[in-house]
Amino acid sequence: MSELLFKQFALTRRNFLQEIEGLDPEQASFQPEGFNNNIHWNTGHVLTVTEQFMMGYPKKSNHLPENYIELFGKGTRPSDWTGNVPSVEELANQLKAQLERINEVPASMLDQKLKQPILGLETFGELANMALFHESYHLGQIHAMKKLVK
Repeated sequence: MSELLFKQFALTRRNFLQEIEGLDPEQASFQPEGFNNNIHWNTGHVLTVTEQFMMGYPKKSNHLPENYIELFGKGTRPSDWTGNVPSVEELANQLKAQLERINEVPASMLDQKLKQPILGLETFGELANMALFHESYHLGQIHAMKKLVK
């Protein structure tokens, strides 16, 4: 089962990266009517939340700058951004590196109980599945936004 989970991470991330590949900054920053955010934000949000779920960011992982929570965490929006915001290209490179780190997670870790349930999830494997669901959801949002940008 664990092999299937890691294959799904690779498949989902590959499709996610294909969706954002080649977007210019104007396309990535366009926020269509009816959407809460833009492609740029969704990209950083997936990176940040996956790092939280899979690597314990920001306390247990220093692979992302601490300000990513203020930029891309739950409830944030690009209209509130100030200061230095990483480009979509930089975020894409970080997504690639993150997938490499995810692939290094030992399969045995998936059965480990969490110290406290998160969103009703009790094991690390359940949390990993939530990370995949979350990424797929935002992949769909980006796909829809791209149709409206062009």
